[in-house]
Amino acid sequence: MEVNPIKKEAGRGKETRTQRKAKATRLSILEAAETLLAEGGRDAVTLEAVATRADVAVQTLYNRVGGLSALLIAVAERALEENRQYMDDAYASPGGVEDRLYAVAAAYTNFAKERPHQFRILVEPPNEPEALTRIANLIREQNAKLGALIRRGIDEAVIDGGFDPELTSTALWTMMNGVLSLMWRTDSLRADAAQIDAMFGTVMKILTNGLKKRGV
Repeated sequence: MEVNPIKKEAGRGKETRTQRKAKATRLSILEAAETLLAEGGRDAVTLEAVATRADVAVQTLYNRVGGLSALLIAVAERALEENRQYMDDAYASPGGVEDRLYAVAAAYTNFAKERPHQFRILVEPPNEPEALTRIANLIREQNAKLGALIRRGIDEAVIDGGFDPELTSTALWTMMNGVLSLMWRTDSLRADAAQIDAMFGTVMKILTNGLKKRGV
């Protein structure tokens, strides 16, 4: 009996129930690892702890992700991809240099608030060589985009030409990390989402007024 080629092609793109279940299990494992990493750092992420948090057997963890090294790299990769989506959308937003700077800073802040575990992984990456390298490369990539935007502002006489674009982009990145890291402090200095929003507004005033070329 001849199989209809159209139906055969359509069937190829459809996930089976087993495949959907496997993907959901993998996601549950990665989310468990992210939470443990955020709560207790690299030492808190063991295969046994992740399996317990995800409510799966350790062998299932090996089957869906791999060993500890593969798990940490997978967690870092997920954080990298989510951050890239936030930032790429911001850099593609309309408007002039000042509008873009605001959009980029807002996207970075929103990522930290909406994806706190992933954000913390990027700021305090797992001590795994491949993960460290990939995260460092992403940071350089994003800072280079910010540097290019600052350079454009200098060329358009919007930003003071006394600023070095590369150095300024790195300084702004570290400044934002410092503000956003208040979200995971365990003492009375811990900031909630509303306080972070208020500080973001202050930071943007400092940023735009400080970078602006005099007379603009």
